[in-house]
Amino acid sequence: MFTGLIQEVGIIESISTNTEGKEFVIKAPKLIKDIQIDDSVATNGVCLTATAIRGETFRVQAIHMTLEKTSIDFLKSGDKVNLELSLRAQDRLGGHMVQGHVNSLGKIKHINTTGENWEIQVSFAPEYRKYMISEGSICLDGVSLTIARLGPDNLTVAIIPHTLEKTTFSTKKVGDHLNIEVDMVAKYIENFLLFNKNTRKDEWAHNFFNVKYED
Repeated sequence: MFTGLIQEVGIIESISTNTEGKEFVIKAPKLIKDIQIDDSVATNGVCLTATAIRGETFRVQAIHMTLEKTSIDFLKSGDKVNLELSLRAQDRLGGHMVQGHVNSLGKIKHINTTGENWEIQVSFAPEYRKYMISEGSICLDGVSLTIARLGPDNLTVAIIPHTLEKTTFSTKKVGDHLNIEVDMVAKYIENFLLFNKNTRKDEWAHNFFNVKYED
């Protein structure tokens, strides 16, 4: 579990392809002292497991499904990535509850600047619109942000200078892909309502077709 507050911008040192997918070696001088083998590290919003540690770097494996569903497959050596370690019980929840499970890929459509603030419009698959609300939380490339404006297939977030400085957003441009994770609470509510609805249907059918009549 994560909060969407980036702790360090790491650098991809190397990428190797293997049978399982791709291995990434990531340099993280600030966080490396707190990373152990088997720890979960959100990398551009994707929950990956540290499999090895050497010096200021750690290694992670991305399987084929992760490469297909996220922007991790687009990374190149030298690219910067947003990093966050998993949430501890005593930590402040400064962002929102983030799982590191990417739901969809978005694409940057427009970038507008107002003073030192950026407004970024991101397109997404329309079927994910139901999980979003204006002024609600959204996770983009691992960063917890607030939806400022919302359309049927796009959203706009406002990014302050501090966030630009502490994340990879200052390097983004129109056409870049972003990992989108919607608010997990919305997904649980949908599942609860649909599960109850389907259960009630099943119970009705069972009771109707198994009704017993007595003389």
